[in-house]
This record gives sequence, C-alpha cells and structure tokens, in this order.
Amino acid sequence: MLYYALVFLVVALIAGVLGFGGIAGASASIAQVLFFLFLILFVVSVVMRLMRRT
Repeated sequence: MLYYALVFLVVALIAGVLGFGGIAGASASIAQVLFFLFLILFVVSVVMRLMRRT
C-alpha cells in the first residue's frame, strides 16, 4: 500500500512539473489518502502485536 502511495506521489510531482494541475491535484489526494490508510493500518498492527505478547 505504501508503494502505491509513493507511485501516486511521483505521478503528482511529474504532472505538477509539466503543468497538469488537475491530474497533479488528484494524484496528490490519492497518495495522501493511501499514506494515511497505511499509517492507520500500521498502528493497528503494532497495537495488536503488543497486546498479543502480554
């Protein structure tokens, strides 16, 4: 999932440099959503692992 967030971030950066504002904005939004989803799932995974150990 983090891979896809990075891919959309790169697409947004390239589109921004080339002047495609709409595509850059959409790609940046998708990358942001995927990144935060990754963070939430990572935190849940860490908490579950800590609870399992005790």
